[in-house]
Amino acid sequence: MTSKVVYLGDLRTESTHLKSSNSFFTDAPTDNNGKGEAFSPTDTIATGLASCMITVMGIKARDLGVDMKGTSAKVTKFMASEPRRISKIKVVLDFPFEADAKTRKILQRTANTCPVHYSLHPDIEKDITFNWK
Repeated sequence: MTSKVVYLGDLRTESTHLKSSNSFFTDAPTDNNGKGEAFSPTDTIATGLASCMITVMGIKARDLGVDMKGTSAKVTKFMASEPRRISKIKVVLDFPFEADAKTRKILQRTANTCPVHYSLHPDIEKDITFNWK
């Protein structure tokens, strides 16, 4: 098993990663009967895309001898209705270092081929921006 999810009541869950025992909470969003006091389940999907992109770029950057420390992403999730679903995820990646054109191309291609990117339904629009120093 990878994780365990427990319903705590009042539209809140606690998810625990079994190998590390790290955990996080989710709440239903305010536009869907919730308090919005934590990530919603769909927030975790959108955030997971950015996290995955940065992680695989970090692996590739290490191979290239590039330090990606301090790289960050701003994530915006857009919802649609009927059925309620994620319609678009916008990720703006900010790199605090300079890179030549070849390195940028390699890292951008790597980001766009991360496992989460491939796992998302093709109808979900992915708007990805790379801001280099």
